Amino acid sequence: MTEHFYPHRHLLGIQGLGPLELTALLDLADGYVEQNRSVDKRKNLLRGRTLVNLFFENSTRTRTSFELAGKRLGADVINMQASSSSVQKGETLIDTAMTLNAMHLDVLVVRHPDSGAVKLLSEKVNCAVINAGDGSHEHPTQALLDALTIRRRKGQLAGLTVAICGDVQHSRVARSNIYLLLTMGARVRLIGPRTLIPTQVDRMGVEVFHDMRTGLKDVDVVMMLRIQNERMRGNFIPSIREYFHFFGLDYAKLSLAKPDAVIMHPGPMNRGVEIDSDVADDVERSLIREQVEMGVAVRMA
Repeated sequence: MTEHFYPHRHLLGIQGLGPLELTALLDLADGYVEQNRSVDKRKNLLRGRTLVNLFFENSTRTRTSFELAGKRLGADVINMQASSSSVQKGETLIDTAMTLNAMHLDVLVVRHPDSGAVKLLSEKVNCAVINAGDGSHEHPTQALLDALTIRRRKGQLAGLTVAICGDVQHSRVARSNIYLLLTMGARVRLIGPRTLIPTQVDRMGVEVFHDMRTGLKDVDVVMMLRIQNERMRGNFIPSIREYFHFFGLDYAKLSLAKPDAVIMHPGPMNRGVEIDSDVADDVERSLIREQVEMGVAVRMA
C-alpha cells in the first residue's frame, strides 16, 4: 500500500512531499514501534540487501538507529566513517560514488557537512539514498520521528501549535520540521534571538518571536534546539548564562504554554544552556526518550 503513496526512490528532504506521502511513512513507522517492543524484533524484509551508512560527520544517535533499523529488517549493514576513509586522502564525492556503485549496494544513508552533497551523491549512485542530514539544509528522518512522537501523544498534527526554539539559523532539524508541520496542518512559531533566526523565514508561513514568554503562550508542543557551536562563525550569543536566562526552557517559561504542552529536543542536549535538567527529565511532559525510540521505527519505515 505504501508504495503508491511514496513513489520516490530516495528520501532527500521533506520539502516537496505531500500529506499522503508523509502519512504513509508515519503509518508504516507506527507499525514498527510495536515490533520493536516485542521479543522477536527481526523481520526478513531486507534479507540479501546491503545498507551502507556513510557518515562524513559524527553522529552516534542517527547512525546507531539506522544500523539497528537495517538489522531489524534483515539487511547486511556496513558503517563507513568517512573521516577514516579515502575521502581524507583527497577522494572526491564522485569517486566515492563510483566506488560504491562497484559494490552493488541497495541503500545508502548519508550524512554530510555540506548542504546539497547528499543530492549530488544520489544523482551518481545506482541505489536508494536517504539523507541523514546535510549541512544546515535538511534532516528528514528527524522531522518524521518528531512528527510520529507528537502524533502518538496528541493524536494528530493538524491544528496544533508548535514552537521551535533556539538556534534555528544553523538547524537542519528546524527546516525539515517546518516543512513537515506546515504540510500536515500545524501552526509553527519560531522563537530565538535575532542572530539565530534566518532572515525572511516568515515567508515560509511561520510566526517569528524574539521573546520566549510571548512566543510560548498557549502552544501545544515546545521543541528546543541545540546551540550548534560547530556551525557558528562569529559571536551569535553574548554568553551561555545570558542565553539560558532569555531562551533556555525552564518551568517559569513553560508555564506560559498549555498545561498539557509537551517538551521535545532532537539531542544531544546541552543541559543548562537550552533546557533545564528538571524540565528535560519531566516524565509527564518530556518526550525526549520517546523521540529516540521513534527514531528506529521511522528509519525502518
